[in-house]
Amino acid sequence: MTKLTVLEKGPIQLLDVKKLSLGRKKLPGSVGVPSTILEPPNVYKSRWRSIRVMYLTMFLSSVSFSICMSSIWPYLQLLDPSATTNFLGWVVASYSLGQLLASPFFGFWANKRKRSREPLVVSLIINILATVLYAYLQSLNSHRSIALLLSRAFIGFGAGNVAVVRSYVSGATTTRERTGAMASMSACQAVGFIFGPSIQTAMVPIGWPGPVHEAAFHIDLYTMPAWLSAVVGVINIILLVVVFQEHKVDNDEDINFNIQGGDEMPDYTPDRTAVIASLILFFFVLFLFTVFETIATPLTMDMFSWTKSEATLYTGIILAVGAVVSVFVFFVVKILVKRFNERYILIGGFLFCLCGFAIFLPWGNHYPDYQDQDLVPSALANPTIAPNSTAATNWSTPFITTPDSNSSTGDEPEKRGCPISYKWCAYTPRIPLPQFLVGTLMIVIGYPICNLMIYTLFSKVLGPKPQGVMMGLLTGSGSLARTLGPVFVSQVYNAYGPRVTFISTCGIIILSLVGCLSVFKKLVPFRYQQSNNL
Repeated sequence: MTKLTVLEKGPIQLLDVKKLSLGRKKLPGSVGVPSTILEPPNVYKSRWRSIRVMYLTMFLSSVSFSICMSSIWPYLQLLDPSATTNFLGWVVASYSLGQLLASPFFGFWANKRKRSREPLVVSLIINILATVLYAYLQSLNSHRSIALLLSRAFIGFGAGNVAVVRSYVSGATTTRERTGAMASMSACQAVGFIFGPSIQTAMVPIGWPGPVHEAAFHIDLYTMPAWLSAVVGVINIILLVVVFQEHKVDNDEDINFNIQGGDEMPDYTPDRTAVIASLILFFFVLFLFTVFETIATPLTMDMFSWTKSEATLYTGIILAVGAVVSVFVFFVVKILVKRFNERYILIGGFLFCLCGFAIFLPWGNHYPDYQDQDLVPSALANPTIAPNSTAATNWSTPFITTPDSNSSTGDEPEKRGCPISYKWCAYTPRIPLPQFLVGTLMIVIGYPICNLMIYTLFSKVLGPKPQGVMMGLLTGSGSLARTLGPVFVSQVYNAYGPRVTFISTCGIIILSLVGCLSVFKKLVPFRYQQSNNL
């Protein structure tokens, strides 16, 4: 591992400590100035080359999660026609449960061994094997829904490398570089969310059962993205082995612990209130976004009477466009942090999310259509919409005109609209498509702001020590949210519908804002109080 003492990125620089201490204005959080330091150009290039490999790893981790989010509900119905949205919640949560268990483990591994390559390679191997299992589920004779849950859990376990990635980037950058590096890494994560749904959307023309439908091998719109994900995972491993190099910036432009006195940093304790608050806020942020991404496909199928393939296509397009917006937001935030305090930007992100979920609240006099309108009891039948009326289908099949077949038999027309078991469809108004799109826009603006600001503030609160375990805890907090969020939303949505679901999420955001304001003064960069004067 190459340990560096870096003041400014770029070519070799020599700086005199006396001139700095007398003539340089300290930045917020500064505690002095480093002694003469040096970073050769080749080391600088190697350091940033390795950071960019981490960007790719973060991108692929994001892809492994999002690539099937728009199709996982139709795929579950294909594997098990009796599956409900309650079980869907557990399938979505299994990914995050695996990541929750793996994040502290991989973070501790990286800290203990002082190497990031080993846990990253192992995690990617696990991810690839689990992805292959996901593609083979149709070949199983029984318990396919359980196997789907397990495959997603192991894919999530492999994605526990996110903690190692963020820890490495935090440790391989200076304080001044860190916000930009974190923003770029979060942008790569958002780009992964673009490519995930986009890849799935591009696979829709392959259709089901697809060009290869053998007992032991399937290539269709559900499995092809998994095979591509596995291939890219192999490429990622090759880059980690061949290109990646370990680098560590022990000192940055504000803090120096190695002034002719050895390599050991003094013991210190970050502000515990700020650390705990960051973990809780990050939990709420991930919880809210998980609620949105879990409910998106079932909601559009129920509200707009979309079939499985239509929901896979249109939801994938919506998520992909939303991810493009998120990437743009990341670049805007990188500009805003130069002018505004990061804590104010965080509050702004929460306000965008609050607006988005408030806009989702259903209103009006038009109601969704039931799948079996002729079988709906008169007490539940919707008097304002006749079966097969224009109002019930005006958002259906705007592009696809070919009839879908039943996923289990392949020869029966697929049912559209709300399942008859959803009693709330009779009294909960339809959410118009424009309303859904505007609410989604607000959320995809607010979520990346909150995500990036909490990661950045957390990294600065922790200070210069290795952050593998703590980043693992932060990732674990997000994984816990991604575990509980899908279970929560599937249960509430199934029983009470979108109105209660979105009112409760608005309440969670208000609670998050109150919590953020209560610890506002604590969310500041770590300050090291030196015992001697330079």
